[in-house]
Amino acid sequence: MLEIIPVLDLMNSIAVSGKSGDRENYTPLNTVYASSSDPLEIALSLKQANASEIYIADLDLIERNGNHNINKIKEVNTVLPVILDVGVNNLQTFEFLLDYAYKIIVATETLESVEELERIFEKYPKERIVVSVDVKNNELYSKNMDINLNDFKDVLKRIDPNEIILLDISSVGTGNGFNKELLNQFMEFKDKIILGGGITKDEIGEISSLGINKALVGTALHKGEIKLNNL
Repeated sequence: MLEIIPVLDLMNSIAVSGKSGDRENYTPLNTVYASSSDPLEIALSLKQANASEIYIADLDLIERNGNHNINKIKEVNTVLPVILDVGVNNLQTFEFLLDYAYKIIVATETLESVEELERIFEKYPKERIVVSVDVKNNELYSKNMDINLNDFKDVLKRIDPNEIILLDISSVGTGNGFNKELLNQFMEFKDKIILGGGITKDEIGEISSLGINKALVGTALHKGEIKLNNL
């Protein structure tokens, strides 16, 4: 059965919504799970709806704009285990975050180098690490690494993570459906994949039938189009 993992993006200590990674135009999140955009209130409601974990991206830390939501995230982690993305760039940043969340995402968007990824895997258990393969316009998205999608697949084979987020940033918040071509390229990792980016209600059955175990859902979940308990 496909597990739906709720997605929350945080800015200025509230949950926000937006499209395609256009973070300058994000607005407070309207969700069927709460009467406000407070992450703790939303997390409590999601737990009552049988969510088993929650994905949180701290957009302030990812953008390095001087703000952060780390204490709010730690509160949420006491309610639901948090899979946290704050733009980890190296081992030192990863280590700092271990006290704030259940699992820490190491994303290609912000990672300094493949060597830093390898250092993290050498030092810490795989149960605490999630690698996020960020893709934009069908190419690996990275601010620091000069590596293509196929070569990064070779890195994944070498480090053998427990979980791999496959995230098409271009599809986030659009409701246009997941990137089928991208998923096909990564089907050899299907037992490890957490699929994200634009997933719609009509695609849930298809994703499950492909053998994918987990999916990140934000917009469609908060609108009530996809429920946690109707899979």
